[in-house]
Amino acid sequence: MHEIRIGLVKAVIWANHTSEGVRHNVTFVRSYREGNDWHTTTSFGRDDLLKLSKVADEAHSWITRQPTPPAGPPRTDLNRGALPKSGKPTP
Repeated sequence: MHEIRIGLVKAVIWANHTSEGVRHNVTFVRSYREGNDWHTTTSFGRDDLLKLSKVADEAHSWITRQPTPPAGPPRTDLNRGALPKSGKPTP
């Protein structure tokens, strides 16, 4: 797990180990205080959006700097950015 924070906006990067190697997911949260208690939310206001975009950019940069494991056989069932079709699995 890796965290990137700008002010009250935070990105948490999780490494998921799959059969095709490590895939990273990112969760974005904003901290806020009610009285003496701190909470987090996934809702962002106008004044949070620039911080959110910068945190997302830094998260992307951090992920791309991580070591890439040796490549396995190329996947033919997905094009970059495409979602798998429902129905029959591709061999």
